[in-house]
Amino acid sequence: MRVLLIAGGWSNEREVSLAGAAQIEKALLATGCRVDRLDPAEEFDRIGERAAACDAAFLNLHGSPGEDGLIQALLDAAGVPYQGAGPAGSMLALHKAAAKQLMRRAGLPTPDWEFLPVPPPSGWRTSLRFPLFVKPEAGGSSLAMSRVEVTGELAPALEAVFSAGFPALLEEAVDGVELTCAVLGEAALAPILIRPAGGRSFFDYQSKYAVGGAEEICPAPVSAELTGLVQDQALAVHRLLGLSGVSRTDFMVAGETAFVLEVNTLPGMTPTSLVPKAAAAAGLDFPALIRRLLELALAERAKGRLRP
Repeated sequence: MRVLLIAGGWSNEREVSLAGAAQIEKALLATGCRVDRLDPAEEFDRIGERAAACDAAFLNLHGSPGEDGLIQALLDAAGVPYQGAGPAGSMLALHKAAAKQLMRRAGLPTPDWEFLPVPPPSGWRTSLRFPLFVKPEAGGSSLAMSRVEVTGELAPALEAVFSAGFPALLEEAVDGVELTCAVLGEAALAPILIRPAGGRSFFDYQSKYAVGGAEEICPAPVSAELTGLVQDQALAVHRLLGLSGVSRTDFMVAGETAFVLEVNTLPGMTPTSLVPKAAAAAGLDFPALIRRLLELALAERAKGRLRP
């Protein structure tokens, strides 16, 4: 099989994308695939042409383009299968305020939030309770994200988001246990417990990508009841947003409530990333996981997701 591996792009998560792609390429080659590489930052105008010469595409993009559905739409137009969500599901999951609207309407617990598409006027005050998180509404990897304890810390946190070129999402903090749960195909994998190291108050960029930045325990050492609840809610979110292939939903658990924070449609894909860890606990090593994602991509094509 000839696979077009698409990675890089021009978001502030470009380096994360390229680092993961190097590991994915090794896994694709180990499964017997022929691999072509494409960086949208360099060959955006050739995506359809390059993809049409391949049997499938494998996306390892973070932020926009990639998680926003743009590349997926171009691949659909070219009639080329790819792993993961289609354009609509990708866009809804990336835009946290949109996804949270749908979750709230579906009865899925999610922390209260405010969406600020532009900087607020002088004298504005949030209606949310402190502490809260300020994050890019359509960003990832916890870049430009801050935990705000008091009113005086809010303005610089918002400035960090707006100066990075994003609308802002404010979200009430939930103090509890952080879990993440992946869905592969139509099955929820074992949840992972996340404990940031070094006294960090949340799973920030450093925690995610630095060696020893966080303790990630899979399967999570929680009750069978909580495991089942988180798995059920991860599947519910996956289906609610019309996702396919793979997704990863992040939770904060307080008491008996698992609050959905956000959904990742192109989660990190290195052998030590969260989804591969959960897959390994289910008996899939990294090359087997990559092969399974390609199988799911081809199955989506057989079901008619792609345009002829």
